[in-house]
Amino acid sequence: MSVITYTVTGMTCGHCVSSVKEEVGEVSGVTGVDVDLATGRVDVSGDSLDDAAVRAAIKEAGYQVAG
Repeated sequence: MSVITYTVTGMTCGHCVSSVKEEVGEVSGVTGVDVDLATGRVDVSGDSLDDAAVRAAIKEAGYQVAG
């Protein structure tokens, strides 16, 4: 299993956290999503993670990946 960390901008509340967790959690291979609202850090764990798919899911939730 691997973990990829993203910095996500635009999250301001618990609903934002839930939206990101829900969208990213639906990506194939993802087994866990941990979101830290204060820092914008999103840790995605799973097997054979598709970086582009995770980034697209974050965008679908309405947020941007920094960098």
